[in-house]
Amino acid sequence: MIDFQDRVAIVTGAGGGLGRSHALLLAGRGASVVVNDLGGEVGGSGSSETPAQQVVDEIVAAGGSAVAEYSSVATPDGGDAIVAKALEEFGRVDIVVNNAGILRDKSFGKLEWPDLDAVIDVHLKGAFYVTRAAFAHMKEQNYGRVVVTSSNAGLFGNFGQTNYGAAKLGLVGFMNVLKIEGAKNNIKVNAIAPVAHTRMTEELLGPLAEMLQPEQVSPAVAYLCSEACELTGEIWSAAGGSVSRIFIGLTDGYFKPASDGPLTIEDVQDNLEVIRDPDGHIVPFSIQDELSKLGPKFG
Repeated sequence: MIDFQDRVAIVTGAGGGLGRSHALLLAGRGASVVVNDLGGEVGGSGSSETPAQQVVDEIVAAGGSAVAEYSSVATPDGGDAIVAKALEEFGRVDIVVNNAGILRDKSFGKLEWPDLDAVIDVHLKGAFYVTRAAFAHMKEQNYGRVVVTSSNAGLFGNFGQTNYGAAKLGLVGFMNVLKIEGAKNNIKVNAIAPVAHTRMTEELLGPLAEMLQPEQVSPAVAYLCSEACELTGEIWSAAGGSVSRIFIGLTDGYFKPASDGPLTIEDVQDNLEVIRDPDGHIVPFSIQDELSKLGPKFG
């Protein structure tokens, strides 16, 4: 059985929905959990200590170990404070689940710049601020697990969510670099793209909502947070009991050797099917894999 005895986890946005579910599961398997939540509205306004404290009360009542933390992830000081709470209360930090988020959905033409800034600050910069504060401690102890919360809105697209989708796909880029920087210190960094019924999605899911509970996502997140997980740089979709890998692939594509002359616009047009054909694709782990693919073509 996978457990988290002697591990300390930070879960942001854990006052409800997915974050609450993640925190309860990790605590139920033995982790000491910092339950972070600003307690604001879906759009990011306001604050309240009640949501985070209620989750802590649930964990403690079940015999677990947890402490509430109320800082916003959207500032460097907030990120530092969240990690400082883990160190102060539990003496270490092993796991960071970047889950905090807000929504300010508008079609692109109606998007206002404060809506862009607010969403980027919480989703993307928030992961930077919290993870950066924890990363040095993970390196010192040669152990860490980081999970970022991406979204199908960024990976596949969804109307009215340019700000949200850009932030969520930005987290994949963040993960792809951090997986390399953390490798020598046994820090695994992965992404989850959840579909679940929460207050942020209740108007989007329609009749599927009741089949898409947060508790059906958390086991995948918890595995990625565990010592048993040796994977890094993965993107997983989790929804309603389904867990799938999402990946970014590179087709074999079209190649015109220099001996045949320079590549032309017409070459591209005439070889669209070859360029787009997924047969024989690779899934690069880093840019080195793309360069390795190109090397043999140049002889």
